[in-house]
Amino acid sequence: MTHSGIPVYKKKTYNKPLELQNQSKRHQLVIVGAGPIGLAAALDMALKGYDVLVLTAFEFISAGSKGICYSKQTLDYFDRLGIGERVVEKGVIWNVGKVFSGVQKDPIYQFDMLPIKDQKNPGFVNTQQYHVEDYLCDALENMPNVDIRWGHSLSGLKTKQNGCQLQVSTKDGDYTLETEYLIACDGARSVVRTLMNLTFEGKVFEDNFLIADVKFKQKRPSERWFWFDPPFNPDKSALLHKQPDDVWRLDFQLGWDIDKAEAIKPKNVDPLIKGMLGDDIEYEEEWYSVYTFQCARMQRFIHGRVIFAGDSAHLVSPFGARGANGGFADADNLCWKLDLVLQNNAPEILLESYNQERVMGADENILNSTRSTDFITPKDPFSQSLRDAVLELSLDTDFAPAFINSGRLSMPTPYLGSVLSTEDRDIFHAGPAPGHPCIDAPIQSDNIWLLSSLGGEFMLLHFGQDAPQSQLKTLIFPTDGLAAVRYGADEGTSYLIRPDQVVAARWKSASFQDIEQALNKAMGKG
Repeated sequence: MTHSGIPVYKKKTYNKPLELQNQSKRHQLVIVGAGPIGLAAALDMALKGYDVLVLTAFEFISAGSKGICYSKQTLDYFDRLGIGERVVEKGVIWNVGKVFSGVQKDPIYQFDMLPIKDQKNPGFVNTQQYHVEDYLCDALENMPNVDIRWGHSLSGLKTKQNGCQLQVSTKDGDYTLETEYLIACDGARSVVRTLMNLTFEGKVFEDNFLIADVKFKQKRPSERWFWFDPPFNPDKSALLHKQPDDVWRLDFQLGWDIDKAEAIKPKNVDPLIKGMLGDDIEYEEEWYSVYTFQCARMQRFIHGRVIFAGDSAHLVSPFGARGANGGFADADNLCWKLDLVLQNNAPEILLESYNQERVMGADENILNSTRSTDFITPKDPFSQSLRDAVLELSLDTDFAPAFINSGRLSMPTPYLGSVLSTEDRDIFHAGPAPGHPCIDAPIQSDNIWLLSSLGGEFMLLHFGQDAPQSQLKTLIFPTDGLAAVRYGADEGTSYLIRPDQVVAARWKSASFQDIEQALNKAMGKG
C-alpha cells in the first residue's frame, strides 16, 4: 500500500481539530514531526507529566527504506522510555562487523561493537524504523496527556519572546495554535526551518547508492558485512545487514552519473543481488530506492523558543548509523533540560547547553561520516591510492586493518568541556570522566543493571560505606564488584549522574558542598 508514492506501514486516524470549533488554548509544548525523534521527544516529555501536542502532515506510519540500526546508547534511552524490551525482542542483535575486499573470501578486518561485555543491551539491534515508530505510537496513544494530530500540516510560524504562534492546515480548514516551546523534528526538508529562513551548512557527496530491502530465507550470521570492490560490484562497495522477518538490507554503491529510475528496475537490481547472494537465491522485493546524501548541520539548534532536533538540525551519511542515533541523543539531551526550565527549577540559559553539547555531537558525527564516505568513495587519485594501499596491506599486516573505514559505527559523544561538567580534582585511573556516558554493569544478578537502577533523574552513585549527605537519591554499591572496577572506584568514591545518564562530576571523597556546587552547575545555575 502506498500514499502519493510513499509506502504505508500502518494507517492512522485524522480528527477534526477542536480549534475549528473555537476551543483554542495555549500549549506548553508542540512538536512538529511524527518520525522517530519527534515521537521519542513526545514520549519523554509526556512521561514527565506534560501535555504534548504532535503535528504531522501524514496520516500513516510510512514503511520503505529508512533507518534500521539502533545503538546501545539508543537502546538504553528506549529502556527509560519503556519500549526497549520490545525493540530488542523484535530486532536482530549484532555486535560483530566484518570487512571484505576484492575476491577475498575471508574478512580482512572485523570489529566488535560491544568490547565491554556484561551489559544489559547489545552493541546494536537492527529493526525496521516503522517498528520503532509503531512502538512509540502505542505508548503515546495510551497516554491521556498526548494529542497526535495526523494530517495536520504546519503552514505558518511567528516567533515571539515568550513562545510561538503556529498556523496549521487540515482538510477541514486552517487554525492557529499558541505554544511556549516548539520542538522541530520534521526531518531533512524541515518546514519549520524553511519558514524561519534557516539553512544547512555542509557538503553534498557526489555519489548514489541503491538500497534493496529484500526478503529471503538463508542461514547467515547476524553480522554487518561490508565489501570493497567485490566481484559483483567492481570498483565500488556493498553492504549486507539482517533485519527481522527474513528481511535483509542490501546496499550497493552506484556512482554519480546514473539514471535513478533505471537503477531501481528489477532487471538492473537482480544481477547485484544474485552476485552478492548467489545465482540460486530466491527472494522477494520489499523496497528499492536510490539515495544521495550530505553531511551538514544548522549553525545553531536553538532559535528563541524554537528548538531543532534530529534531521531537521543535522544530516550525515548513513555509513555508521549516526543519523537516527544522533537524533535520539538530541531528544535525550534536550528533554530533561526543558523539563527543569518549564518547572522553573532551572534558568532558561540551561537550554543553551543543549545547543553546545548537541552541536558537539553533530560535529563528531559529521566528521566520522565524512571520513567514512571519503574512504569508501575516494574522489581523487591520491585518496584512491591511499585507500587501495590500506586494503592491500591489510591482507598480511597487523597495523593496516585499523585504518580501514567502512563506517565508524555510532558511539556516544563525550561532551568535553561542557558548561555543565565539573572538572576532576582527584586522579582517576579508570571510569567515565565528566561529560562521558555512564557504563552499565550487572548488580547482584543478571536481572538487575546499573543503568536501569539510575533511571532518568539526577542521582548520586556512591561506592562503599558512609555516603555523603545530599538532597539527591543515592545508589550505594560495594567496592568489590564489577561496577566499582568499571568506575575506577575506591572506598568513598562518588559520581554525580545527569538525567541523561551522563557523568556531571566525580570525586574520591565528596562533601555536601561539593555535590551542591556540581549539581547547581549541571542545572545551569553555576
